[in-house]
Order: sequence, then C-alpha cells, then structure tokens
Amino acid sequence: MANRLGQVLEEHVARGTVPGALAAFGTAGGPTEYVAAGDLPLDAIVRIQSMTKPVLAIAALRLVQAGHLDLDDDVAAWLPELANRRVLRTPESPLDDTVPADSPITVRHLLTNTSGYGMMTSPCPLQEAMIANGTQAGQEPLDVGAQAWLDALGQLPLAFQPGTGWRYHHSFGLLGILLGRLVGGSLEEHLRGDVFGPLGMVDTGYAVPPEAAHRLPAAYRHDVGAALVEIEPAGAGFYVAPEPFDLSHSELVSTIRDYAGFARMLAAGGRHEGRAFLEPGLVAAMTADQVPSAAKTPDSFFPGFWEGTGWGFGVSVQTSGPHAGRFGWSGGLGTTMHADPDGSFLVLLTQVEMGPEIMQLFAAVQ
Repeated sequence: MANRLGQVLEEHVARGTVPGALAAFGTAGGPTEYVAAGDLPLDAIVRIQSMTKPVLAIAALRLVQAGHLDLDDDVAAWLPELANRRVLRTPESPLDDTVPADSPITVRHLLTNTSGYGMMTSPCPLQEAMIANGTQAGQEPLDVGAQAWLDALGQLPLAFQPGTGWRYHHSFGLLGILLGRLVGGSLEEHLRGDVFGPLGMVDTGYAVPPEAAHRLPAAYRHDVGAALVEIEPAGAGFYVAPEPFDLSHSELVSTIRDYAGFARMLAAGGRHEGRAFLEPGLVAAMTADQVPSAAKTPDSFFPGFWEGTGWGFGVSVQTSGPHAGRFGWSGGLGTTMHADPDGSFLVLLTQVEMGPEIMQLFAAVQ
C-alpha cells in the first residue's frame, strides 16, 4: 500500500495539486507507515485547521470521563455571555424578529454543531451581521482574541433553537473557550497535560515555537487556472509564537507523526499503548451519528453533505455505503483523517486550501 499511496501523492505533486504531501496509515494493532512526497518533509509542522475539532472533542470527553463535565450541562455555567439567548424566528429572519430560546445551549450541542451558532451558507441578515462584527468563519487567521470573539458572537441571535438545526464551526470555538474556563487556566497547557503528552503529540499546539519555525511550510490556494498562489509564508506569520492573543477559540498546528498517533488511538477504540485513554462508551457516542434527521437540511452545509453522512462529536460519520462506520474529519488547508471499524486509519496532510483539486486528491487517496 505504501508504494501505491506514494505514487498517488507524487502524481498529484507532478500535476500541481500540491507542492508536497504527507500520509500515515496503519491499523490499531500494527505499525504505522509514513509516506512523503514533494517538498513537505516528515517533520513539517502544519496548520490542521478543522482537524482541531476531533481533538477538542476528545479533550471534552476526557473531562466528562473524569466527572468534571456532563454532556447535558448548560454552557452558561462557564459562558455566562450565552445565557438567555434570543432565537431568530427563521434562520433568514431580520435580526430583531426573535423569540426566547426554549432550552439552554449544552455541551452536547457544541460537540454536535447544533448550538444555534455557526456558518450561514446563504445570504441573510445574520450572515451580514457576522461579516460586519468579524465572527464569520473564513480561511484568514483570526484577528481578535477569544474574549472579543465571544462578546461579538454573544451580541447575535441564534439561527435556530438549540438542538434543532446544524451549522458548522462556531460551536467548537465556543467549546475551546469553555474548556479553558473549566480548567481554570491555559487551554493549551491543559491539552498538553491531558491529551498531547499522554499521546506523544510533542509538536501539537496553537503556535509553532520560534526555534521550530523553519518547520512551518508555506500555505497555498489554487488561483484562476489552477496555479498555486502562496497565502501564508513559510516560517513566519500568525502561527509562529508568541501568540498575539488568547487562542482558545482558534485551531491547532500538528505533524504527521503526532496526528497519526491521535488517529491510531481513535481507531483502537480509545486505547493507547494497551491502556484505555477514553471509555468505550464515550468513543461509541463520539463516532455515532448524533444529529436528528430534521436538522440535516440542504442549506446547513455544502450540497450533498448529508447523503450517507452523519455527525458525531467532532467527526463526520459514514452512515451508509461501502465505508459505513468510517469516521473522521478534514481541515481547510487540505488535511484529512479517517478511521474504520476494522481498526485501520489514514491521515493526509497538505497545505493547500480546499477546492476541486484537493478533493480529487482526497478521493484518490481514500
């Protein structure tokens, strides 16, 4: 498999899909194999963007396991800015056409992207307001710290009653802030002690240390005509420490070896080096579809997303088809991972923005 996977990656480097790519694959009970192609070295520290969501899900579930958090806790206990929410009569309603929330936002709602906050995929007053106050998600690095971001988001109504709809992304920014407040200090320090350290994720964090900045590659997007255009520099910029502000609402950097270890733990049903890292029941909940059918509307994400797909806690789940039971997630700069019920897993890292070219690469690899 390594030879064929290497050929696929080299073919896509040669055609200009990516300047370089890294992959890791294996099974929970066997060795992990690594493949590198192009100019992305095996020790590269890359921006994993939304592949942060499974990591935060594990961090939250570890706190549930330890008895410090319950899935049905009201998030206002830690995020009082989100108490007494107003809800738009419909997601497209004017911002002043609201009703009171009929239930609180819970930790479960954050993990399942059903909090009422998230990306609005069609033009509407709420989308315009999110653009205006800097809370609309995009590929650009964040320009405000966690508190300012939370305050801005808290000024907006929910798109729907908690638990009744699905919108992507913002729930996990809220989850990161909640976890930081729950542990009473730096979220990154907590992650290092409770997740990264035990799993051997030595290079994962919210920023790259200056002494390792040479390991951060440039990031790219495909411009008109499919030419690669640099959008973030190598060895510099937002992701090099020191952090400009509190990043608990932000996204991580990692390496192929670090994330392969994380994926291997998931593929092993929550076990790491022969010991339980996460209880089987919590792993089963994380990797099962948790979204009600009524919330899977065509406008909630990109077209066709819900065809044979569900969402658990921080991961998508294949609910039908030849890969039923497969779960995982991707990041906006061309990164992806999945694990299968047979204990196999695969991680692919590039640094090219999502688009048709990257999706073709994903399809070829998967």
